[in-house]
Amino acid sequence: MSADRLSLTLAALADPTRRAILARLAGGEASVKQLAAPFAISLPAVSRHLKVLEKAGLIAKGHKAQWRPCRLEAAPLQEVAGWIDGYRRFWDESFDRLDTYLQQLQQVKSDEKH
Repeated sequence: MSADRLSLTLAALADPTRRAILARLAGGEASVKQLAAPFAISLPAVSRHLKVLEKAGLIAKGHKAQWRPCRLEAAPLQEVAGWIDGYRRFWDESFDRLDTYLQQLQQVKSDEKH
């Protein structure tokens, strides 16, 4: 994943309204009005959020007669998950080393008592 695409995706995910829209779309296609319903914001504001998500490649808009459903595009999320996975391994290894160190400290403390 290119740094620019990663930046677009992460910037789009930084907003809680956009994350809520993606969560709704994970359940299936929805119109702009359906997506706007749970929010106390205007339709133009929802449309601006959708444009950010679309630019990041996180959603696509379809054409079904007069209905223009939005749908989730998961590929950028998979790419972000892959990028984050490297850091998960880092933290897992760090916690494993910390666990080993704490076990050694406990052993030393136990040995001192006996």
